[in-house]
Amino acid sequence: MARPSKREEIARAALQRFHAQGFHATGIADITTAAGVPKGSFYNHFSSKEESAAEAIGRYGESRRFDMLTAPGRPPLQRLRAHFEHLGAETVESGYAQGCLMGNLSAEVGDHNDELRGALRDGFATWAGHIRQVLAEAREAGDIAPGLDIAATSLFLLSAWEGTLLTARAEKSYAPFEAFFRTVFEVVLR
Repeated sequence: MARPSKREEIARAALQRFHAQGFHATGIADITTAAGVPKGSFYNHFSSKEESAAEAIGRYGESRRFDMLTAPGRPPLQRLRAHFEHLGAETVESGYAQGCLMGNLSAEVGDHNDELRGALRDGFATWAGHIRQVLAEAREAGDIAPGLDIAATSLFLLSAWEGTLLTARAEKSYAPFEAFFRTVFEVVLR
């Protein structure tokens, strides 16, 4: 089996470090040490810490299991719930220590860094687009009210999810997830 390229090793390490420590607490040396490469290798592949963080945001978005939202064989709302349940389980498995990288970085650097704000905006837009598609399918199937504003609801669900993650981490409790699932699937999308 071929060994991953140094760039790939650095990109993976950057994602892991930014998710674990945040943007400001992660230095280039942290990333290269985690990747097992010399510090100078970083600049052979990335022009800045910001560039590597923007790539980490994109990679993180790809790991959000959007395939669960489009997988055939299950009704749309079941797919949507399974998607959020999977993401909630990640938080629980981490001991409530890691939430959503995009939410974390939005709070940490979203106001101060245009490059990262753009990557975060794109990541959330992609995610909301997948949710919008599932809601459109649910409306077509007659599973949600025909007058429901799909675009606004997808943004609301994503925003509510991010708040749920923050609250669950602060409380180190599954109770915020229970409230999210009950409110979203028994009230908002009923």
